[in-house]
Amino acid sequence: MDRLRAIGVFVEVADRGSLTAAAESLDVSRAMVSRYLADLEEWLGVRLFHRTTRRISLTSAGEAALARCRELIELSDGMREALVDDAAAPAGSLRVTCSSSFGHSYLASAVAEFVARHPHVSVDLLMLDRTVNLVEERVDLAIRIAHELDPNLIARQLSVCRSVLCASPAYLAAHGTPARPEELARHNCLTHHFVGKSLWTLGRGANAVSVAVGGNISANDASAVMAAVLAGAGIGLLPTYLVAPHLRDGSLVLLLPQWPPKTMGIHAVYASRQRMPPAVRAFLDFIAGRLGDAPPWDMGIA
Repeated sequence: MDRLRAIGVFVEVADRGSLTAAAESLDVSRAMVSRYLADLEEWLGVRLFHRTTRRISLTSAGEAALARCRELIELSDGMREALVDDAAAPAGSLRVTCSSSFGHSYLASAVAEFVARHPHVSVDLLMLDRTVNLVEERVDLAIRIAHELDPNLIARQLSVCRSVLCASPAYLAAHGTPARPEELARHNCLTHHFVGKSLWTLGRGANAVSVAVGGNISANDASAVMAAVLAGAGIGLLPTYLVAPHLRDGSLVLLLPQWPPKTMGIHAVYASRQRMPPAVRAFLDFIAGRLGDAPPWDMGIA
């Protein structure tokens, strides 16, 4: 048995939820997929899937094996790429998705710089405030900002995303400046649908506190929340990639800096476990290098 090939077949079936779909993706017969799975189960000594006439699902042993199998495939691909001299310049089309706010404030300009360096690559940038199915929507790379990702995803952390509490000088002049987290309950707090909709956690470690917040504006896009905060409507918890210019020019005021919100990760998520195309690899390395451990927009922000 080609164990590495069998592991790849197992991961493909787990991702697609169907032996038939995996067979089509891998361009092999359904019988061959079944054979690889049977051989792998025999080698491991466990049953990887529950099978019915309608669907398959991972067993508990299969769930444990899936994460390890992903690591083995990534290690294999990385070794192959390190040893093969691929002199070809990156070329072809690249489909990338990210949130609207991150796309407008940062990624669009980064993409412009990338294609200037690699003129044989074209990028289709999808800015969507929802989680995209990479396989169904033919996306090569998703940039996701989150506290945690599904451990079954193939991801690379590119950098970190800090958030801050802020408000306009006009709002603070009219309503006062909160000195402690609990005072936020008395303020009009403008929220994001998916990040801290009704509860903001501030501070780190043993000093962390959670404050119930509410306000008269909520949105599914951070840029919309920021626009309302700039207009003096209330206090927002917003990413520094978005508000850094406004903090520097004084149109927004940083609040409770001694109580920082939890830092999130900026991750690149991708679906393919096969050898990564040069254009995708080049874009990943470019973005990671451009961001670094301390992203450029955080310079000079307390």
